[in-house]
Amino acid sequence: MRKIALALFILSVALVPSAASQTITSQATFSSRHSLQASQAPTFFPRNWIRGYTDFAVAPSHNEPDLGRCMFPQPASAGGTTSQCTAYARYILSGYLEIQPLARTAARHLFLFFEPRFSFGRNIPQLSYQASMEPMAYDRAVGAAFELPRNFQLRLTQHQVDYLGRYGSWLGPADLRTTGPYGLYTTFSVRWTFGGYGRNGAPAAY
Repeated sequence: MRKIALALFILSVALVPSAASQTITSQATFSSRHSLQASQAPTFFPRNWIRGYTDFAVAPSHNEPDLGRCMFPQPASAGGTTSQCTAYARYILSGYLEIQPLARTAARHLFLFFEPRFSFGRNIPQLSYQASMEPMAYDRAVGAAFELPRNFQLRLTQHQVDYLGRYGSWLGPADLRTTGPYGLYTTFSVRWTFGGYGRNGAPAAY
């Protein structure tokens, strides 16, 4: 038994360098293939160079989003249920789009984004709840972002709101004449993503 155990020990010691060598070779082969694939990537329009999502939401009665356009409660002079200031949304159509057309040089870390949002409805809290899909407002954010190591991004964003239809005019005594949700602004920000979020886009490895 001792001789058999000794033989097995000698055999295992002899196989260790071979296994280690094979592992190193496999890793080197994988690294070589990865580098080759990166070098063969097209300069323009790599896989998933345009990506995003769309979303359609419905707000149940008594839960309508307030666009900040109308007084609440509304003054008696506004007309009650006949008031023209009904900027409380029933439906919201929104989305998000990223465009990253380059796959080489430092410019591959740069992408543009667009985030539109349309609000529809005709409601007055505690007075009138309707299923109307009357267009009310279109707000959007557009900008550019640059990817940094460790899942950080530098982002420049410009936001603007346009009222639609009759909301482009004065809506009576209850009208606050605001510029819409958050109005017009520009921000410079730093974003950090974690847990694999947003890593299905165009290749951007450093």
